Amino acid sequence: MSRLVVLGGSDGTVSAFRAARRIGLATICVDMRPDAPGVAEADEFLHVSTRDVPAVAAALRGRADLAGLLAPGSDINLPSLVELARTLGLPCALTDATLRASTDKLYFRQVCERLGLPGPRYATDPALRPPLPVIVKPVDSGSSRGITICREPGAVPAAMAHAADVSPSGRVIIEELLTGQDLCAEAMLQDGRVALLGLSRRVTAPPEVVAIGHDMAPGADVLEKEVVRQLELVCGDLGYRDGPLNVDLFVDDGRVTLVEMGARIGGNGLGEALGLMHGVDTVEAAVRLAVGERPDLTPARRTSASVRVLRAPVAGTLVAVEGLESLPDSAEVVMVARPGEQVVPYTECRAKLGYVVDRVPPDLDALIRVDVR
Repeated sequence: MSRLVVLGGSDGTVSAFRAARRIGLATICVDMRPDAPGVAEADEFLHVSTRDVPAVAAALRGRADLAGLLAPGSDINLPSLVELARTLGLPCALTDATLRASTDKLYFRQVCERLGLPGPRYATDPALRPPLPVIVKPVDSGSSRGITICREPGAVPAAMAHAADVSPSGRVIIEELLTGQDLCAEAMLQDGRVALLGLSRRVTAPPEVVAIGHDMAPGADVLEKEVVRQLELVCGDLGYRDGPLNVDLFVDDGRVTLVEMGARIGGNGLGEALGLMHGVDTVEAAVRLAVGERPDLTPARRTSASVRVLRAPVAGTLVAVEGLESLPDSAEVVMVARPGEQVVPYTECRAKLGYVVDRVPPDLDALIRVDVR
């Protein structure tokens, strides 16, 4: 049986393992954590860091059953995916420029600037920072780690130190804090064109900036056309023609500003939500692309879809998540935490207990009780 290698076992990979199984592919999960959620979903587990490319390549080299590689849900494993695909001779749609734009927020800003697209004022030197308020973040980290909103000058140095600690390269970017609608664009590209698009409103619980949910719905034609125009312009410049795309953006008085991108399936259930919206299994499509196939991306409908994150109210030991059986049959539930595990409040994406995808926003606060002691 042909096998798909999935780099990482985080919650964002679970749907990819399940999609691969549906189409008859066995899977290999590569992760340094034996308790990662994806490990239980995989047919094989390779207990190696995804960043240790020589070790992963050595473990996989010579196998005749490898069909492709996938790194869903996070940008952190995209560099390893590109290097391993070249080393092992497996399909890969990511160009060097696409990889850099997905893993370097400063480079992505420079690409948009070169193409004449709107963007926030930004700096890497605190002496040249934009006027307050600003958002300080690592150049090359994801999952909302290391991000701080600063409204006072005295808060900037500590925010920069925090972001630098999280950044693998120690680099930080300071951006003007954008206002307007805070949206995500989940898309599937085919032949350089946006075949499927879903714009979702980010649901947050201030003062935290991490999303606790997303509400995806068909948008105004003018807005969607402008988002498509900008996405195709950027992807054309980067040479990215086929595959999933996850982009953060703001819309203010009709002005669309792309903030950052990732050439992969979105985490937090966004990939599943895009599929639910259009009646296309978009996660399966990404898996097929990873093994060199051409998926059918013809939409069957345009409807709404929502994601809500299951989260712990306090730090402690997870005892139980009660009430899941009260969710409608249409809801897809992905659990990533198990009873007995230590959990913490949801201040960054990797702290989630799981998520729920449905056509209407599930009222988790009313239906679900999370018992932590």
